[in-house]
Amino acid sequence: MKVIGLPIVLFTALWCLAALWIDGPSSRPAAALLCAGFVATAAGLLWRLRPLPRALLAYALLFGAVLVWWLSIPPSNERDWLPEVAELPHARIEGDLVTISNVRNFHWRSESDFEPRWEERRYDLDELVGVDIFLSYWGSPMIAHTIASWEFADGPPLAISIETRKERGEAYSAVLGFFRQFELYYVVGDERDLVGLRTNHRGEQVYLYRLKVPVEAAREILLDYLAEVNRLAESPRWYNASSHNCTTEIRHRVQHVGRGNPLHWKLLVNGYIDELGYERGQVDTSLPFEELRRRSEITDAARAAGDGPDFSQRIRAGLPGARRD
Repeated sequence: MKVIGLPIVLFTALWCLAALWIDGPSSRPAAALLCAGFVATAAGLLWRLRPLPRALLAYALLFGAVLVWWLSIPPSNERDWLPEVAELPHARIEGDLVTISNVRNFHWRSESDFEPRWEERRYDLDELVGVDIFLSYWGSPMIAHTIASWEFADGPPLAISIETRKERGEAYSAVLGFFRQFELYYVVGDERDLVGLRTNHRGEQVYLYRLKVPVEAAREILLDYLAEVNRLAESPRWYNASSHNCTTEIRHRVQHVGRGNPLHWKLLVNGYIDELGYERGQVDTSLPFEELRRRSEITDAARAAGDGPDFSQRIRAGLPGARRD
């Protein structure tokens, strides 16, 4: 009992302290007092109650109380948001026609200097030809940001990036991302904005892969994405770096339409999901993987395209697995 119980107690206690400190009172003295109270209560229960199973049960109730409080913290759509996440997209679907409001198409002069442009766009689902995925790396090769993008025969692609919705003065933190600090946000936008920002102004390294997905499946996944976009406009949800992030949300959407996407460790260490896609035959496998990856990097092409109207065409020039519209 001691051997099994001690690591669990230590892990859950550390999580409780982090949750109370990060998601508890904004006043640091009040948060510190709350953490001290938790430590004193937990220590008292574990040291003074006997037999040990009774002490562990009492501690489990204390942990449960903290967990229930944490789960009850409500997300909100009403905050002082950063300009780039200020507007919530919304989709109206009428048969095969989709009208999306608040499509982001900012003109970026630098990461902090931009011209906001929120647009309304219409898409004909009969003109959908496939779906692609971008992987953007900014540091460790183990971690990437994923952006899904649907390609249409009669117009520009529709890109959707799943991100944190940050308030003014906030910056993303890998640690804070595991707690209730950021709402979940689906950025529906133009590739020149979502991808060009990363390649041209953030200095990220970006790869683009065409997914071997039937058009009907691509349509189902897009409609599920848009249904979630509408749900978030009505009922906000929390982002979570482990369970609701840019990659796990894609898996949720694919699973939701019954297309299957078995859980794999490379979905969590998502810098390797291109390898996983190659192993599962979800991307072009006519080339050795290393050659496919080399030819799929679009960083230089995106920088050369800049803010040009042919951005999406130029980053796809020579891309493996070209589609026939």
